[in-house]
Amino acid sequence: MLRLRASAIAVLLLLSSFLSAQLHPSLASQIRGEMSFLASDALRGRGSATHDELIAATYVVSQFQSFGLEDAQLQSIVLPSGATTYNAYAVLRGSDAELSAQTILISAHLDHLGTRHSLTGDLVYPGADDDASGTVAVLEIARSFAEQPRHSRRTVIFVCFGSEETGGQGNQYFLAHPPAPLNSIVANIEFEMIGHADPSLAPHQLFLTGWERSDLGPTLALHGAPLVADPHLEGHFFQRSDNFALALRGIVAQTVSSYGLGKHYHKPSDDLAHIDFDHLTRAIQSMIPSIDWLANNAWKPSWNPGGRP
Repeated sequence: MLRLRASAIAVLLLLSSFLSAQLHPSLASQIRGEMSFLASDALRGRGSATHDELIAATYVVSQFQSFGLEDAQLQSIVLPSGATTYNAYAVLRGSDAELSAQTILISAHLDHLGTRHSLTGDLVYPGADDDASGTVAVLEIARSFAEQPRHSRRTVIFVCFGSEETGGQGNQYFLAHPPAPLNSIVANIEFEMIGHADPSLAPHQLFLTGWERSDLGPTLALHGAPLVADPHLEGHFFQRSDNFALALRGIVAQTVSSYGLGKHYHKPSDDLAHIDFDHLTRAIQSMIPSIDWLANNAWKPSWNPGGRP
């Protein structure tokens, strides 16, 4: 029986790898369309706490609603400066009588750097990789879950935070006003900068920040996610995205990324022309089966000894 079970698992993993390798044409088209809107010059870089960030957040909410997700809402956060930043979230209620009380949080950040003045006029920082790519990952994972004939056993919340670039004011408000109790959140998977392949990794591999801190990454990898340890520990990426605020509350919260160290980081050239759409599509598609497994399983990730920040 054990030998048969092991063989079955091996077949499932092989099938998952094969399906991930076959790009879904409609997924590729949806990703390109969403990216083309979020990273367009018209949104002027989705600056933190700007009208452009509001447009992006409203777009995300409208997408959630079009998928049929419940409780798709915009959170408006008035900052001490008087400006307003925005979160966009939606809830997929779990179908299991017991596991629906547990929550998986899938997240990214909406905002980027906006515009900067120059001698020749305003320069737009489109933020295609940082983090329109992560926002689109949240949207497409949400679409995948919404299209399933039955809700996942666990509740799943999809959120795109505002003002990550200026200190995480969006995630702080979300933690203070969560749509589900914080102690119900089993895991947070953030998506940040997945629009380029990392030359130090195998093709189409992704890394998980804080890999050594918990058993989340290795377990997702066992269930088909193309995840490996962060090869850039000197960058301290675990502490540099929205996940860190949740991790400080004790939630196992880590970020999926691919290559945040490229020459376009925080430059006007972080635009659509420099996105590897094949890599981006494969990255999103390849993560869906393992997240689906997590949302339909009673297993809970935990911090390794000394791993909790």
